[in-house]
Amino acid sequence: MRGYEALREKAAWIDLSARGKIVARGEDRARLLHAMTTNHVEQLKPGGGCYAFFLNAQGRILGDVNLLCRDQDFLLDTEPETHAALLAHLDRYIIADDVTLEDVTPQTATIAVEGPRAAEAAAALGLVLPETPGAFGGVGGVMTANLSHTGAPGFWLIAPGEAKEVLIGEVEAAGAVEADAEAARVVRIEHGKPRYGEDITDAQIPQETQALQALHSNKGCYIGQEIVERVRSRGHVNRLLVRLTIDTATAPARGAIIEAGGKLVGEITSAAFSPALGTTVALGYVRAVCARPDAALAVDGAPARVVR
Repeated sequence: MRGYEALREKAAWIDLSARGKIVARGEDRARLLHAMTTNHVEQLKPGGGCYAFFLNAQGRILGDVNLLCRDQDFLLDTEPETHAALLAHLDRYIIADDVTLEDVTPQTATIAVEGPRAAEAAAALGLVLPETPGAFGGVGGVMTANLSHTGAPGFWLIAPGEAKEVLIGEVEAAGAVEADAEAARVVRIEHGKPRYGEDITDAQIPQETQALQALHSNKGCYIGQEIVERVRSRGHVNRLLVRLTIDTATAPARGAIIEAGGKLVGEITSAAFSPALGTTVALGYVRAVCARPDAALAVDGAPARVVR
């Protein structure tokens, strides 16, 4: 509970070192990544970053990524479960391109510091936080990135693996306490932040997730663009990912049915009991007509409502 409370009220650190890290080098690195993701990679400058999806030809989401543009390469940050598949996916499309890929996950440490008082912890560490989401700075080989795992305010420290214990000691001295994976998951769902592999899978197209910050409508062709543009031009999708509260102390399982008027209108992707709210919070896909706060929904017989 101490880590959970710190994430909600103060500052906590989370060990994200299991997240995948891929380095892309070579003269054609920006062109390749631009052609394979949904965001505008070619306009990034060193110190800038963006969130993007990898899609297949049918517009389904293969994975998500934080793309960080450095002077000589790109650092790709991915979910732990997808980094090997995305590395293979990228490698398949390197034909005559001057691009080399390296999996640096084992030798990279990532410590997130998040919560309402994360900026105070940063100040105690002597860090200047980048203001733009995805942007980063660096001192002494440690990158400070404007990224969030839970949706709470905060920053990530990305460093060589051997620096991990030193980093943890420093962030604890700056006032952050450890939050485990379960505490981080509850806060993530409270904030309505989806996670690939749980709330987003290859069954979805980008607009269904409502994570529109991953899309750029003014860029060249990329894999899956035809589907994305077709949906954008029509301005409609059949289902949307929404944040819910459910009047129960027992979180429903993934895949639990969401009903409206006794009819199936969607399903839960992730849920957890929120100690702070005294109720269950969840993410799930519902029919677009039900994705509004006044929709009367139910999950396992318990009243549920959409939260903006």
